[in-house]
Amino acid sequence: DIDWERVVLFASFGAIYLGAFQYWYQVNIFKKLFDVDKFTSQPWADKLKDTEGLKSLAAQTAVDLTVLTLVYLPTFYVFKAGVFSGSADPAVWLSTGLNNYSTNFAKDEFDLIRVWAPADLVCFSVPLYLRLPARHVVSFVWTAYLSFSRGGH
Repeated sequence: DIDWERVVLFASFGAIYLGAFQYWYQVNIFKKLFDVDKFTSQPWADKLKDTEGLKSLAAQTAVDLTVLTLVYLPTFYVFKAGVFSGSADPAVWLSTGLNNYSTNFAKDEFDLIRVWAPADLVCFSVPLYLRLPARHVVSFVWTAYLSFSRGGH
């Protein structure tokens, strides 16, 4: 049996956060903040010798882990509350979502760093045209894990 509420959650969250927001900040903003084209277009052996590129890679990873912690996780829980709270009131979604974010923070943050730190190192090293496809593969598995590990609804 298809859980249509879960389908709505994944589709809406995927389109808004994983699609539009990630593209905006990881392509448009990161291109302004970091020299992503030079580093990502090099062969792997050259990347390992590119001190400035490696510093930029570390900075991109740190920025992304911060965004995942302060934007992604609360947004995920608010979207989830919007679908599963049984309320049409966005204030309920916000309070429920932020409460769940707070309750699960320690475990989520530990898991987030374990998964996303190494994933970011890869995603921010591949050519720019592969950045979001690589990220979306990890995002799909991560979001499914987060959803299922929080006990369904």
